[in-house]
Amino acid sequence: MTEHFFAPCPRGLESVLAAELEQLDAASIQPSPGGVAFQGDWQTCYRANLESRIASRVLWQITRHPYRSEADIYDLTHALPWQDWFEPGLSIKVNLAAIKCPLRSLDFVTLRIKDAVCDKFRATRGKRPDIDTTSPDMRIHGFLDAQKFTLYLDTSGEALFKRGLRQTQGEAPLRENLAAGILALAGWHPGTPLLDPMCGSGTLLLEAAQIACRIAPGSGRQFAFEKLKLFDAGNWKKLKQTTTSRQLERTFQSIYGSDLYGSALAHARHNLTAAGLAECVTLKQANVLEISPPAETGILVSNPPYGMRIGDQQELAVFYPQLGNVLKQRFSGWRAFLLTADPMLPKTIRLTPSRRIPLFNGALECRLLEYRLVAGSMRKTKSPDAPEQTAATHEP
Repeated sequence: MTEHFFAPCPRGLESVLAAELEQLDAASIQPSPGGVAFQGDWQTCYRANLESRIASRVLWQITRHPYRSEADIYDLTHALPWQDWFEPGLSIKVNLAAIKCPLRSLDFVTLRIKDAVCDKFRATRGKRPDIDTTSPDMRIHGFLDAQKFTLYLDTSGEALFKRGLRQTQGEAPLRENLAAGILALAGWHPGTPLLDPMCGSGTLLLEAAQIACRIAPGSGRQFAFEKLKLFDAGNWKKLKQTTTSRQLERTFQSIYGSDLYGSALAHARHNLTAAGLAECVTLKQANVLEISPPAETGILVSNPPYGMRIGDQQELAVFYPQLGNVLKQRFSGWRAFLLTADPMLPKTIRLTPSRRIPLFNGALECRLLEYRLVAGSMRKTKSPDAPEQTAATHEP
């Protein structure tokens, strides 16, 4: 049976998530700002949870109807067969988002959704589920626009970027699915030399090593769909065995990381070792302003320090032009991708980006800047007034 799903993702990654879902045999794929709607059977849902590197969650759409009042929201929610989907012994949490919703209080609407679910369980099973706002067994997501109410059951549980791999982290860590999305936007493929010269706790390196070894990002965790009555344990076991059988030997993958600080490098080494991926990556302590490329061509991807991380704008005003010189003079033939939330970087690095892609690291608005590095100055290769690619928000 074909079901409707929605996979939210960090804004700016919708196109690469859509391409990824296509590879996972999803159907009727429809990107929209903030995520991708798709259709498929439960096998598709299982695969998306297990193998998607870019989705934040996989939400199962259980109703979508017009509404006018809070009473309509209650009735639509109460009419659903909750008792057929999970047991009342499981705890729940209701999340609600809205765009142009005419109702006065989203908190009250959230309460009515919760009441409807609990009342339905009490009527059909004589027991209602508990509410758990921190670690619920089942997450229910509602979305309201000006005319329609959509309700989802979260099949993922904890957000999918929580791989369970990163043991330690630095001050401003990238979310894992944003790191994977950046690698996809950069067009990186295993075998192409990859360098992160400011690697911090190593999130980009971890994602690249997993990709190179064909390790499913969800292979080390559990999911909310395993608690549903609809769960097919046999099918799930076969799927996990199939993905495990595709894994490659964990050998060096032309992935390189360095950092100025030994403490950051220790975090990266610890994370890679804990994930069993230390053999795949070469790490060394080095100043980005003094390094040399590890190969003639390749892709450099990094999240440089910015004001919110080190707090010294004067230091950065000196650092950014020096970084631009290093890239221009030493990395000819490479492509560099820098993620930054600092508007000062693109102005002071003295290189002209070929692409500026708006992305969000959590709530923090950033830009992914692509530089195609050639000998000599790049400032005449592209107009500085070139339009940006844009990203916006969406449900849920």
